[in-house]
Amino acid sequence: MGTSFFIGHGSPMLAIQDLPYTRELRQLGDQLGKPEAVILFSAHWVSRQQELTYSDNVYETIYDFGGFPDELFRVVYPARGSVTIADELHGLFEAAGIPTSRNTARGLDHGSWVVLRHMYPEADVPVIALSVNPLLPPEQQYRIGQALAELSDRRNVVIIGSGATVHNFRAMDFGKPEQADSWAKEFDDWLIGRMKEWDTASLFDYLQQGPYAKVATPDYEHFLPIFIAMGAGDTRKKAELLHQSYQYGSLSHLIVKF
Repeated sequence: MGTSFFIGHGSPMLAIQDLPYTRELRQLGDQLGKPEAVILFSAHWVSRQQELTYSDNVYETIYDFGGFPDELFRVVYPARGSVTIADELHGLFEAAGIPTSRNTARGLDHGSWVVLRHMYPEADVPVIALSVNPLLPPEQQYRIGQALAELSDRRNVVIIGSGATVHNFRAMDFGKPEQADSWAKEFDDWLIGRMKEWDTASLFDYLQQGPYAKVATPDYEHFLPIFIAMGAGDTRKKAELLHQSYQYGSLSHLIVKF
């Protein structure tokens, strides 16, 4: 049986850092073993229609950032795609009435490879990357994940929504490398509580009900993958917090299993 996760991908520097968070990702990969594929929705691939990568070849590693050390730009994550799994995903989306297009040229952005480099360091698991559409409300994001719940139940795949629950560059404090601002933790704690209760009504209304939600989530594309990952776990309706930590006061690293 497959599993879905929300994973806060944080700063690109995590790809080359050794922190409790990155060690947790490595441990998670070890526990999961080698799945048939990883299906990953990245906050760094935004499109107006659902897209998915469609290739059996090795992906290009995309460096969609600037101002970081040269070492980071030398990181390569040579995972391959899977046309077979991509076709299956496309069929599930079609059956759910979700227009989807196949992208034969897209590589893996850092929302994908920063996480996968720790979970599957050998890059030996096929990856299908998927875009996110920030024009859709939470209910429709959940529905996108829900369309894949059936696949997760019959195949050994890992579904990941890669983003951030608290992601506000203006609120970051570089004098707090591994500390949490109280408001950021309060928002995440509210979120975790609602997920454990599977209280989708409150979660979909997070902007009104969540404490400090507007400060925590100014760029919705980073937040929305949590609804997709949760939707993919709809048949089980069980949320488990695996990790919670912070960088720079408010940059949240959550790992939630659904």
